[in-house]
Amino acid sequence: MKFKLAFTGVAAACLFMTAGTVFSPISVAQDAGSKSLRPASSFQSIANQEQRSAALFQEAGKVIQHPRCINCHPATDRPLQGASMHPHQPPVFRGDGGMGLPGMQCTTCHSAENTPVVGQADTIKSIPGNPAWHLAPIEMAWAGKTLGQICQQIKDPARNGGMTMDKLVEHMAHDELVGWGWEPGAGREPVPGTQAEFGELIKAWVDTGAACPAS
Repeated sequence: MKFKLAFTGVAAACLFMTAGTVFSPISVAQDAGSKSLRPASSFQSIANQEQRSAALFQEAGKVIQHPRCINCHPATDRPLQGASMHPHQPPVFRGDGGMGLPGMQCTTCHSAENTPVVGQADTIKSIPGNPAWHLAPIEMAWAGKTLGQICQQIKDPARNGGMTMDKLVEHMAHDELVGWGWEPGAGREPVPGTQAEFGELIKAWVDTGAACPAS
């Protein structure tokens, strides 16, 4: 359901927050290949299994290191926002369970689904939403790390939410909040490819030994 918010109280704060996600320019120039994902099967030509495994994760990194993902895996207690991955506006903080502090929890502005906003056609287009909207645990912080460092982290149950590799594959391939990255709402660039393609890359990476890129 579409609606128009008034610029008062919490509504104004929510609109200000959303404006940050729309105004920000893409920080890194993207070529056509960055908007898609190579299928896992295309890596079969790499004879060395360890090298093939690392290459699979490198491809999956197009998703993992995209702002849509990094913004919810910050290195501090404040989420990031927009294509430029700047600190969230208005200032909000992790709180219990990554749901925000009392009085300004994630659900104050983020509902169960993306909410289109009318009347601000040239600026604010939508407020992002998902039933499970929250920050990743601090142990799963990715911001500021190389893809190789993130890879090592993702394999470590102490830093990946206690997931086994099988659960990690399931999470990447089917988790609804992960899937939001492909349907982020008007005014935001989705992550490359599809969640199914991403899940296949992660599974193939695990099946080939879960080797990590050097950097």
